[in-house]
Amino acid sequence: MKKVLKLCLPLILIILFVLLFFCLRDIYVSLSSDHTVKTLDSIENYNYTLNENDSKYYKKIFQELKDNLESEEINEEEYAVSVSKLFAVDFYSLEYAFSKSDVGGIQFVYDGYRDTFSLKAKDTVYAYVESNVYGKRTQELPNVTDVEVTNVEQKEYNGKTESDSKAYYIDLTLTYEKDLGYPTECSFVLIHHDNKLEIVEMK
Repeated sequence: MKKVLKLCLPLILIILFVLLFFCLRDIYVSLSSDHTVKTLDSIENYNYTLNENDSKYYKKIFQELKDNLESEEINEEEYAVSVSKLFAVDFYSLEYAFSKSDVGGIQFVYDGYRDTFSLKAKDTVYAYVESNVYGKRTQELPNVTDVEVTNVEQKEYNGKTESDSKAYYIDLTLTYEKDLGYPTECSFVLIHHDNKLEIVEMK
């Protein structure tokens, strides 16, 4: 029995060392990934940012939003539409996420719900996103290439703690580069919060 233990002990130690190495590597990658994204552009007074890992389609919509918000007269309905489209593209284009902690669209979510939303997304939609910090990921992930607005309504919203007499209800249809089984339809409710429109509900 002692001989067996002596023979097995080195093997067990090697296995534990390897497991520890991979665990520490994943922790390092997860922590470091949040600090590698560079900001390319921003919209003053709204704290919206455009990052280097955003898709070309996202960048196009972001520019449309920026042009609107920096104009002399803001088109509020177009503002609501742009925010909805940007969120949908950023959230479901997992191909551009550096890791599962790089949840897209957070900046457009109602301020009081962001932390909860991020945690839930990491445990669901983003749960199996592999790290791409070093640009070597081979995992096949979705990329939203087009968003069509199918309905826009402005009406009253009454949530558990939030309400808005002129909230925006927006329905979208999503097109992906490749169908991997992700949602093709989504609906949002946006409410006024300070000087911004923020997503308070998503279906």
